[in-house]
Order: sequence, then structure tokens, then C-alpha cells
Amino acid sequence: LLDFYKREVSPILPKSCRFVPTCSEYARQAYRKYGTSKGFVLTAWRIMRCNPFGDKGYDPPMW
Repeated sequence: LLDFYKREVSPILPKSCRFVPTCSEYARQAYRKYGTSKGFVLTAWRIMRCNPFGDKGYDPPMW
């Protein structure tokens, strides 16, 4: 699903991610490092924080 998003959807959307790494790359790293359950929780939390009123900058996946 992440590969599809990065390959097909992301290129047609405006570049607007507030964080480094991007949210999709963050998800990939979180799933690889922490597995499915923790990766899902971290990714969901990151997506909720990715809004105009939230922080921005470097934000690697950490449990």
C-alpha cells in the first residue's frame, strides 16, 4: 500500500509534508523498525500531527 501511494498518488499531490522524513517514508521506517502493531500506532499518530497547526521539522519514528 505504501509503495502504491508513493508511486501513484504522491507525485500528483502538491508537496506539503511538514516533516522530515515525509509521512510515507516515516511509515515505512516505523513498520520496518517496530513491526506491524507499533508501526501502525506511530504512523497514525504522525498523520494526526501532520496539520497546519502542528509542529514541523525533523521527526524520526521513535517508540
